[in-house]
Amino acid sequence: MNKDAGDTVRRERSPRGQGEQLRREILNAVARLLDEWGGAEKLTMRAVAREAGVAAPSIYLHFSDKADLVWAALEDKYTDLAARMRAADARAADAGRPAKERLAEQAYAYCRFARELPGHYRLMYETRQPEVTAARLHLHPSRHISQTLREGFAQCRAAGHAVHLPDEQAAQTLWAGLHGSIALHHALKAEQGDGSLTEELASGLVDSLVPTAESDVAQPPAADTEAARKIRSLLTGDTSST
Repeated sequence: MNKDAGDTVRRERSPRGQGEQLRREILNAVARLLDEWGGAEKLTMRAVAREAGVAAPSIYLHFSDKADLVWAALEDKYTDLAARMRAADARAADAGRPAKERLAEQAYAYCRFARELPGHYRLMYETRQPEVTAARLHLHPSRHISQTLREGFAQCRAAGHAVHLPDEQAAQTLWAGLHGSIALHHALKAEQGDGSLTEELASGLVDSLVPTAESDVAQPPAADTEAARKIRSLLTGDTSST
């Protein structure tokens, strides 16, 4: 529970070997404050220290700045989502389903995560996070989601689908569409029952990005685009070409 500004609670020094426990307590405190405040604007090392019941300098032993702190607090949630998407892909592959259906299963897993863990999803995508330079964004834990979607589009291309956008742009477009439909349902409370509407919208997004027809010969890579170059620079941290 958050403490008043003048109500600092001190914890005993962690015994040797319990640094990871202290780190987890700090990250749990960050998640609580983000959930309470709806963003990182008011978040400071001192506020986190009060919430966790530790001395502020001890936080710097684990985290370099506010962005590092917030991203670490969200890392496990992005990792969990990416793991669910990869597992859905793997199950579809084991069942002998084609590449496009495997990509769709990734999208469905994304939607199910948002439906089953709405609190986690809001922390990940609907709370304002610290601003950083473009060169640092490739370290954000959302990179796990981008990676698995790009792999899905690469699989479709290898299977002969004439994907018209570069993989980076196609993945970002699908991701933005999935989030947009989820955010609308969260805001309007429009989703009912088993969430089938969100998954139907996800299916339509995949259909619009990946043509159904396959050929015997794999299609050449799509021509590079300005959007793809900008996305690639964010994914790599190399901003020299933008």
